[in-house]
Amino acid sequence: MTGPAAPDLPPLGLTGAYRMRWKRRRMLWRSLRARRQLAKVANRTAQIPGGGVLVFTVLRNEITRLPYFLEHYRRLGAVHFLAVDNGSDDGSTELLAAQPDVSLWQTSASYRETRFGLDWLGWLLIRYGHGRWCLTVDTDELLVYSGMEQHGLPQLTEVLERRGQPGFGALMLDLYPKGPLGTQSYAPGQDPCEVLQWFDAGPYRAVRQHPAGNLWVQGGARERMFFQAQPERSPTLNKIPLIRWNRRYAYINSTHSLLPPALNALYRGPGGAAPSGVLLHTKFLPEIVSKSATEKQRGQHFHTPQQFDAYYDRITEAPDLWHAGSVRYRGPGQLAELGLMQPAAW
Repeated sequence: MTGPAAPDLPPLGLTGAYRMRWKRRRMLWRSLRARRQLAKVANRTAQIPGGGVLVFTVLRNEITRLPYFLEHYRRLGAVHFLAVDNGSDDGSTELLAAQPDVSLWQTSASYRETRFGLDWLGWLLIRYGHGRWCLTVDTDELLVYSGMEQHGLPQLTEVLERRGQPGFGALMLDLYPKGPLGTQSYAPGQDPCEVLQWFDAGPYRAVRQHPAGNLWVQGGARERMFFQAQPERSPTLNKIPLIRWNRRYAYINSTHSLLPPALNALYRGPGGAAPSGVLLHTKFLPEIVSKSATEKQRGQHFHTPQQFDAYYDRITEAPDLWHAGSVRYRGPGQLAELGLMQPAAW
């Protein structure tokens, strides 16, 4: 169902290493400056336990997703959430501020101009994540891995530490319903997988990019539906969301890639040998149709938003993503059997 793991790139050389070092320093400086854009809403960081996994996220108007998002990661053993609210007006701010294990900041600054929120999260990771296992995810991403029913995030990070593996890569897997988008029903707190029951098992392709050595995985349902004529523009599907953080680290592009470059070798795609997981991407809940029209007008989610107007327009037409090759989602074990993740040796 998937191609072979992407090969590692040869060493950068002195010039390449120098350039990457300065790029990382620029990103860290951006994060230090971005802290001035964040206003504290509910700061409970003094209550963070000495150990355990921290969850970092940026959101806007996610009142529908938040109840299950919080439940999912609490069930996995996350000990605290650090969230940046980017101008929500649907009750998300109030919901998060009332949670005893959430620290919340708010900003009305531009999401796009802060590297899609990475500058804000970069500061929180510097300030609160140093030396700890940190999971950076969007609210429409649910991390799953083989054995998670018996082994939570504390056990997963113990396995990674025994292996000397400071991070955990994942394939972002689009889940979708059967039938036109927007015609299903979803209630806050409901498992999104009860509504989004299908996915594409392949094909996926992976290459390494210069100069940072970051992986680039593409393919799957969104490419099939929306980027078939221009597959090179389809979404990047690889992420390294779970990292034992160091204040010298910096994400480059979402959690797709990091600096220093050696961290990008942690994930070699679905066919890699190291333990890995899957981020269930629950983007296609019923609200996606109305949200796409709104996000097209806001123009905050792409470097050149106008190039993706057709993508938003196509979603607002409420297409049916299901096809004869769709596979019904049955759990993390199934994804491991399909080669979309690599189980850990518990």
